[in-house]
Amino acid sequence: MNEPGRSDGLNRPISEIKAELFKALAHPARIRVLELLAEGERPVGEIQPLVGIEASHLSQQLGVLRRAGLVVTRKAGSSVFYAIRDPLLVELLAVAKRMLINSLSETEDLLADLRAR
Repeated sequence: MNEPGRSDGLNRPISEIKAELFKALAHPARIRVLELLAEGERPVGEIQPLVGIEASHLSQQLGVLRRAGLVVTRKAGSSVFYAIRDPLLVELLAVAKRMLINSLSETEDLLADLRAR
């Protein structure tokens, strides 16, 4: 039984919680949104053309990010602004980018070796 005030999430294995984080990141549109928000807070109307998906689809993807606790919202008049909740997420995205660059660099080296033979 849970202690009073204790979230169910605290009783789950950390690997399960991490997997949920990565599931929330596992969509190209969500990654693109987060890359845009890494530059700073943006209104939905500005995000949509930059991500290049329909407004209804963007709304669904933003909902996933919101429910995962990765973004926060602020309403100003009729506009809704989104921002990254934790700056560590920006670092995570940067590390993922560096990992991909390293992987692609290794592939380039392999291709160069194959071409040279």
